[in-house]
Amino acid sequence: MITVSLCMIVKNEADVLARCLESVQGIADEIVIVDTGSTDETKRIAAAFTDRIFDFEWVDDFAAARNFSFAQATKDYILWLDADDVFEQADREKFIRLKETLDPSTDSVMMHYHLSVNAKGEALSSLRRNRLVRRDRGFRWEKPVHELLVVAGNIVYSDIAVTHKKEKAHTDRNLRIYRKRAERGEQFDARDLYYFANEWKDNGYFAEAIQYYERFLATKQGWSEDCIAACLKMADCFGRLNDRQSQLRSLLRSLLYGRPRAEMCCRAGALFLADNRLEQAVFWYTEATRLGKPDGIAGMVEHEAWTWLPHLQLCLCHDRLGNTEKAREHNEIAASYVPNHPGVLHNKAYFERIAKRGPMIGEGSA
Repeated sequence: MITVSLCMIVKNEADVLARCLESVQGIADEIVIVDTGSTDETKRIAAAFTDRIFDFEWVDDFAAARNFSFAQATKDYILWLDADDVFEQADREKFIRLKETLDPSTDSVMMHYHLSVNAKGEALSSLRRNRLVRRDRGFRWEKPVHELLVVAGNIVYSDIAVTHKKEKAHTDRNLRIYRKRAERGEQFDARDLYYFANEWKDNGYFAEAIQYYERFLATKQGWSEDCIAACLKMADCFGRLNDRQSQLRSLLRSLLYGRPRAEMCCRAGALFLADNRLEQAVFWYTEATRLGKPDGIAGMVEHEAWTWLPHLQLCLCHDRLGNTEKAREHNEIAASYVPNHPGVLHNKAYFERIAKRGPMIGEGSA
């Protein structure tokens, strides 16, 4: 059986650290905690789980801190987590089985990262990360912010998931780091430009975000998944700026970088639905339902777009077009995914009413 060092960098994570460390019972043979300047009870909580606690002076460089944490590891493999990550019970059990069966020639294991989940713990959005790496390969982190673990060799794709349970409010910390780097005259590569654009967007600077997404795409050096995401996020920015033509162009631009994505189709459908252009909305939502499963997509996946959302919207579109039976059919399909969704339940009640007495003037499905 392989042995595993869990390596974490933390700062003021007293509210969530114990939850994370409890979730790795049976997984981690060693826990390495690198503290970058906590002023709360973080280090005291960590001490209940490990004596391998190190201080690292924060220098606005996440890669430097993570590389320091990796340097303290002594086991066969290194697992990395953030303090607000957890392994749910089923995934913890899968990981324990992985430890028993992993071929020691494996260099890295990619795992799902569930960025948000519903009340039942099902992923709403997710991506993949190189989560477990062989220590003797000496893999390193790069980039001061939105750091990247650079791996190579024999990579295994696992169905194990890490679940992100964010507790802290969003801050402009990362944006400030990028802006400082820009003010120092640093030259940004394609990945930097993409994540700088994301920070502008996440902090509400939509025009600036668009500018940086354009700069990123102009390099022609970005990962295809990031290029697709940039087009979709740029479309969202144009939407916030009420530039609907540019919003649609950005959505369609994503087709230059890969096969159609349900996220793009649903956004296009919503754009036409908002303009009451129902036939066009039906076209795009229908396309979303025809794409199958998002297997093989390593970038961000919005699972609702690949499952129930286009059917719920098709219910609304067909109802407005007077196609009651098609509307009912799509609501039933949506219900097979999310039976207790408020929109699904509203529609069921609506169809029951019109079956009894016919629709009232102005009434329609959700």
